[in-house]
Amino acid sequence: MTDAKEATPSRIEPPLDPDLATFWDGTREKQLLIPTCRSCGKAFWYPRATCPHCLSADIEWRSSSGDGEVAAVSVMHRPANPLMADKVPYAVVLVDLDDGVRLMSNTTGIDATAVTVGMRVALTWEPLTDGRNLWLFEPAG
Repeated sequence: MTDAKEATPSRIEPPLDPDLATFWDGTREKQLLIPTCRSCGKAFWYPRATCPHCLSADIEWRSSSGDGEVAAVSVMHRPANPLMADKVPYAVVLVDLDDGVRLMSNTTGIDATAVTVGMRVALTWEPLTDGRNLWLFEPAG
């Protein structure tokens, strides 16, 4: 068995950012955490120090089901990076989560050319080499 620290990445892996430690720690447990404002109650993405809706700094991380709908899709026939060469064609999607935020990711479990706007998707995970997991989406149901 290969140690996670010795594993070869199969894609570009997001850098570790101390400001996002809570988020990335959640992915180690396959939990998608979304920043949510305690003052106005609205969820938002991307993580930041103040709420983009009311500018409050009273932010908490809430667990998301990861269920949502494809808002946009682009099929990549040439890899954006050599590490993705074995994944082409792959779909890059914008997903509107039922929680009210929009995330960018890839799909899995479906031919990239079959992904459509309006398709319901569910959260799934791809392990990264350091124990974190990357969020992906697969067809719901």
